[in-house]
Amino acid sequence: MALVPCQVLRAAILLSYCSILCNYKAIDMPAHQTYGGSWKFLTFIDLVIQAVFFGICVLTDLSSLLTKGNDSQEQERQLKKLISLRDWVMAVLAFPVGVFVVTMFWSIYIYDRELVYPKLLDNFIPAWLNHGMVSKVTQTLSCKNRSVGH
Repeated sequence: MALVPCQVLRAAILLSYCSILCNYKAIDMPAHQTYGGSWKFLTFIDLVIQAVFFGICVLTDLSSLLTKGNDSQEQERQLKKLISLRDWVMAVLAFPVGVFVVTMFWSIYIYDRELVYPKLLDNFIPAWLNHGMVSKVTQTLSCKNRSVGH
């Protein structure tokens, strides 16, 4: 059974989120040593939410592929619960928080960069990592959230 492009895209996005999280945690930044560590940054919290969301998406896709053609009512019920969890996480957490972070970060960045991303951080966080952490939410929109048809 062939994977559809959307399923491959979701798996690739999940892997990219994990690589960004690993790189971010490996950076020795002074802000990580203070109260709250990296969890005080809304961009980091958003990155974790997006990674969890895409993990659920990949799990849903794998479950739908494995149960396709199966007439088990229990598996069907479990898949529907997983799909409703995925839809809930998208509607309540991933989309609103992601859009807020991207909109606010880039709006404030354009107005005055020093307020959200001081030049000092360029020594610790590479430009590609900053862009990946803040702008990954656009990939959430690139793969439309569809339910598995039965």
